[in-house]
Amino acid sequence: MKIIFKNLKQISIGTFLVVANIICAQKSPVFEKKQDPKESKQKWELVKNMSDEFEGKKVDESKWQISGQGWIGRAPGLFQAENITVADGSMKITTRLLPEPIVKQNKTYTHGGGYVGSKNAMTYGYYECEMKANKTFMSSTFWLINEGKDLKGCDKRTTELDIQECVGQIVNNAEWMKNFDQSMNSNTHSRNIPEGCNYEKGSNKAGGLMNGKVYDDFHVYGVWWKSKDEVLFFLDGKFVNKVKPPADYDIAMSLRMVVETYDWNKAPADGGMTGSVADRTTTYNWVRSWKLVDSKK
Repeated sequence: MKIIFKNLKQISIGTFLVVANIICAQKSPVFEKKQDPKESKQKWELVKNMSDEFEGKKVDESKWQISGQGWIGRAPGLFQAENITVADGSMKITTRLLPEPIVKQNKTYTHGGGYVGSKNAMTYGYYECEMKANKTFMSSTFWLINEGKDLKGCDKRTTELDIQECVGQIVNNAEWMKNFDQSMNSNTHSRNIPEGCNYEKGSNKAGGLMNGKVYDDFHVYGVWWKSKDEVLFFLDGKFVNKVKPPADYDIAMSLRMVVETYDWNKAPADGGMTGSVADRTTTYNWVRSWKLVDSKK
């Protein structure tokens, strides 16, 4: 058993059971008592090539791609590998104001963010991370996506499963954003449907309110992608909500940990980068992917 003391110092989820589950981190996902959805004859098996404890000195690029995989970021936020570091048992993505604007692909970039994407993909399973959001207008996220690359026919479509998308500073006065800095904001998307394919396009949302801001403490964000038409979300080991995706979720998806800018939460007048490095940093203590297998017991 691997003991991970860093979590005991950095988080206060609220119950001894959750902390105990984190200590025995490699045994199963983080669940509070009676929240584990597996059946009695099943067990969770860690998928190592989509999991990481971030205990080295740099990103493990045998598992993760850190330059955007063809996506350079939504302007004005540019993905930059130099904003991603691994230290003290955590991966950190630090936001920054660029010294000078950078023009790429006919778009102007003024802020630096970061992108970490898994090189491997999986269909179904449980996905979780322990994350503390940054305090800026830029995002802190954890999600899954199939981009349709190298696929054919009706599988060449996009499915996206957003486990957590949040910001530390809300600049938009829209009613739907008023709790975006103190909620687990989840979504299921279906888009880019090939012509002639009978799949719905759209989004079905879910979420849960926290006691405090997303940057106040570490939280465990999890999702059980149970089947093609059932997705269950968990916050700090507790079931939050269940969603039926707008179209069949039966194509393998890859993990994403991304800090970016949104066109619906624009940079404030002062640039939004006046805080300390810690305030401008999204921290991931770990990320874990699990699959259900039959128990031999």
